Amino acid sequence: MPKIPYKAEKCQDDDEDYEIVSFEDFCDKSPGANTDLLTLNDNINYRLYYESDKSSNFAEGGEPSTRDVGMHTETSLNGPKNASYKRKLSFAPFGRSDKTSRGHLFSSVIPKPRNEGDSSREHRYERFSPRRGWPGRAWEQLVTLFPIMVAAGLLCALCVAAWWAVGGALGGRWGDDHYRRLWERAHPEDLVKKPLSPVIEKVIPTENRYHDHNNLSTKNKINTTDVSRKKDYDKKSGYVERTVEVLREMCANVSDNMRFDCHPQENASEDECVKRGCCWRSTATAGAPLCYYPAPYDTYRFVNSTENRHGLLLQLARGRDARYPRQFDAVRVDFVYVSDLVLQIKITDAENRRYEPPYPEIPIVSGPISKLKYRVEIDSSAVGFKVIRNEDNVTIVNTQNVGGLILSDQFLQMSSLLPIDRVYGLGERQAPLLNDLNWKTFTLFNQDMPPTENANLYGTHPFYLALEKDGKSHGMALINTNAMDIVLQPTPAITYRTLGGILNFFVLLGPSPQDVVAQYTSLVGRPFLPPYWSLGFHLCKYDYGSLNVTRDVMQRNRDAGVPLDVQWNDLDYMSRGNDFTYDKDKFAGLPEFVDQLHEQGMHYVILVDPGVSASEKPGEYPPFDRGLEMDIFIKNSTDQPFIGKVWNPVSTAWPDFTHPNSSAYWREMFTNFHKIVKYDGAWIDMNEPSNFVSGSLHGACAPERLPYRPAGVREGLRHKTLCMEARHHAAAHYDVHSAHALCEAVATHTAMQEIRGKRPFVISRGSSPGLGRVSGHWSGDVYSRWHDMRISIPALLSFSLFGVPMMGTDICGFIGDTTPELCKRWMQLGAFYPFSRNHNSNEAKPQDPAHLGGAVLRASVAALRLRYRLLPVYYTLFVRAHLRGDTVARPLFFEFPSDANVHAIDEQFLIGSHVMITAILHEGANSTKALFPGKDPWYSLRDGSFLAKDELKEVTDADMVSVRGGAILPLQDPPSKGPVNTALTRSRPMQLLVAPDANGHAVGELYWDDGDSINTYEEKKYSHIEFSFQNNELNSTVQWWGYGVPSVNSISVLGQTKSIKSVTINNVQTEFTYDTKIQVLTIPNLNIALDKPISVKLTY
Repeated sequence: MPKIPYKAEKCQDDDEDYEIVSFEDFCDKSPGANTDLLTLNDNINYRLYYESDKSSNFAEGGEPSTRDVGMHTETSLNGPKNASYKRKLSFAPFGRSDKTSRGHLFSSVIPKPRNEGDSSREHRYERFSPRRGWPGRAWEQLVTLFPIMVAAGLLCALCVAAWWAVGGALGGRWGDDHYRRLWERAHPEDLVKKPLSPVIEKVIPTENRYHDHNNLSTKNKINTTDVSRKKDYDKKSGYVERTVEVLREMCANVSDNMRFDCHPQENASEDECVKRGCCWRSTATAGAPLCYYPAPYDTYRFVNSTENRHGLLLQLARGRDARYPRQFDAVRVDFVYVSDLVLQIKITDAENRRYEPPYPEIPIVSGPISKLKYRVEIDSSAVGFKVIRNEDNVTIVNTQNVGGLILSDQFLQMSSLLPIDRVYGLGERQAPLLNDLNWKTFTLFNQDMPPTENANLYGTHPFYLALEKDGKSHGMALINTNAMDIVLQPTPAITYRTLGGILNFFVLLGPSPQDVVAQYTSLVGRPFLPPYWSLGFHLCKYDYGSLNVTRDVMQRNRDAGVPLDVQWNDLDYMSRGNDFTYDKDKFAGLPEFVDQLHEQGMHYVILVDPGVSASEKPGEYPPFDRGLEMDIFIKNSTDQPFIGKVWNPVSTAWPDFTHPNSSAYWREMFTNFHKIVKYDGAWIDMNEPSNFVSGSLHGACAPERLPYRPAGVREGLRHKTLCMEARHHAAAHYDVHSAHALCEAVATHTAMQEIRGKRPFVISRGSSPGLGRVSGHWSGDVYSRWHDMRISIPALLSFSLFGVPMMGTDICGFIGDTTPELCKRWMQLGAFYPFSRNHNSNEAKPQDPAHLGGAVLRASVAALRLRYRLLPVYYTLFVRAHLRGDTVARPLFFEFPSDANVHAIDEQFLIGSHVMITAILHEGANSTKALFPGKDPWYSLRDGSFLAKDELKEVTDADMVSVRGGAILPLQDPPSKGPVNTALTRSRPMQLLVAPDANGHAVGELYWDDGDSINTYEEKKYSHIEFSFQNNELNSTVQWWGYGVPSVNSISVLGQTKSIKSVTINNVQTEFTYDTKIQVLTIPNLNIALDKPISVKLTY
């Protein structure tokens, strides 16, 4: 627009009138001009109002027109979808208060006639303010206020309409059908598409309602207004029961393998089944339920869904009555995008607060989302949701119209279709690694039970890993500590049934098995970094009877050459079975004995029970006295310490590890006893918690009127444990039972770290998600049987999935007498458990290797020396588990996920990615068949000879440990004579074993620190060295050097099919040997420091 020099024109009455200028003039005014903003506003409004039919001067001059600013595009509900209707928008001018009251803008502005000779720059408007009488001024005020009155009326009408709309929606009068009709009117041409239901925000009053549990807790009160509301619920919801004919047709469409049990309680009948709105029909399929859900089983209906970049919120309202007490009327489902590969699905009561476990502490803060690998699909006409992997559109979770979604106070159920039938995890159970999906029901509720098939054992881990046909993996974890059943059926499908809390799922997208475990441990906690000495061999027996026997057993094994690092004592070391005491008669001199162990480079672990004696005289037993003072015991219904009976002579009280003061109490007890006996580790037993009486020692438990009893709970939830109404600080025992062991492990881990100032070492019998962050686990009171030895491998591998790599089984068995053959084979296997301990009961004969002697002793020494040689590999793997969530012991399918031949193998396992253990597991056998999968060669760790490649082969115990091509292993030979423990082996030279793959490549790494200090990684007091072999050259790279590493005295390269002419190390010719028979190159008598890169070149 061309600029015209501004010429100031003085206004006649600056105090009373505004200067009226054209838009162009205003834009051209100098910055210092005294022009009121209202002048511009008035001018713009006037021109928009009176000149909207004229062409814009800007448009004529080639400038962009602002004509469209005054136009508004809208779509009519009754007209075509894309039709536009334009209307003028009036602009409300800025008001101004001055000496004289001003009228409406357009009441005092009139056009000024333009003469032919007038300049285009001359003002075209003039304004006047004549003196008026009071009637005129009153009329002017009325005209001014009228638009405001109209606006106020419209606002009130809008509020009434909004109240009517929301009230109608929440009252059930407006639903999907109402909005669908509106949408169809607006979009008649798109009737084939399903519309999204509009957003309805339901304001829900805050109310805390805890479980009633039949008066199990004094806190559990039901809101009376809630009860009265529920009486009118069906009337309000407008739910109409299906006719018999409709239901019959729906039932006929359900195939046998798609049947989901509608009456999981005992004594199902057709009458009760029909009352639930379900189908009853006989079937020839074994295991399929007679009473099953029609599809859909409309317990809930869609109300609303909203989504943002961090997740999606789904709101549901109850539909049909599922005939369970205290069903949720309103349900909130939160889909939280935790990361690109992790999704949280949290299903809870939208109106009442529910119990959630205090552990594991999962930090749910959405990480950076770059590109989600999944999507959530909601169908407003279906019950449930889908989680779909974006890469290949595979539905990995599908609950839409699957089974019955039941959400009530003491029964929560959800079913989902699975994309594959290869499912691992879901423990703790004694079972094969690959789960049986043939209508199997597993109960998860921590229980003191010797490992037996079809029984719930010491731990609760509702986490599964699914392996798909193409090798991809995904997982799903439920964080819930109430008693539960999990049902697997051949559909394939899974059903969760829990007796309380909330349904808090985490979906893990993998895509590799290792990725799934790493994602899981990133939530529940990475495994703790164990002290190096704990990777040695441990020895124990319940009831050695005295310190003298303990010392003799330990010494005879050391003298026999059995590598040994840790001596243990079971509860027989205690005085009268009481924690934090020792028997000063039978175990006189225990503190001095422990000091001697430390002088020999060994360590000592004691058993600690979770309950303390409640029958000692006041002032004689501080653990009970201080517990009363600090008020940290679990309470009964009268607010007194809950009293039961375990190993204590009369009675037992249990510290409440959810209480804020419990950690300080536990630390004080550990510290006081450590001042007497300098123990190094804690073995926490009986912490399911176990109780020798079912409930209280004084009085009966409250009746357990459960709407559903889990399959494994035959004698009530209180059987051999506490009453369910016993009160913890966090909640009733009903809710926290299966988290008790984890809470104790957290307190014990903290106490051990403080009193030693070094890495804690804790082994717990009870477990739940997150245990691996603070403790290891052993599989409990297994029997001395061949079957129990074989089944120990899937137990070990399952706990690797659960994020608990420090795991093992009592070698040679705990219950019953072992045999020399069984113990020999078990020692050969157990020598390679990550946690390796020989232990048995007081009623069984001694089974330590030196006592059994002969073949057992020879096999034990050979296997354990091989283990100690591999300890640098084990330790590096534990560091990777601690930092990255890797597994230590792992199933073969972790490395060969697309090879269907290995998916069910659970009698062989891997240590890391390249070391395989194949033990002889059957009575009378001298060899076993082993599968050596993959295209790379496998070598014997014993002498480096080639074993097999991608084939099934018979092997003896000489080759039970094999190495896959592609690995470089840092090894450390133990001393050939004298006692063997980690304190002695750690200072000895290292050896490098190079096993090339099919392409002649290999890689490896070594992590090394002092093995016991806290935070060595964070403080960079470690060394990390990587090795590679390619093009016949071995190289090392120092990634970090912060702690001294032993030198290398030998290098072996396997699979050398060609004769070697020369070898150079850092360009210096070196002597070597080459075994033509086994094709192994050995470079002996070296002294190579690893603090600088090394280069070893082979010439053929």
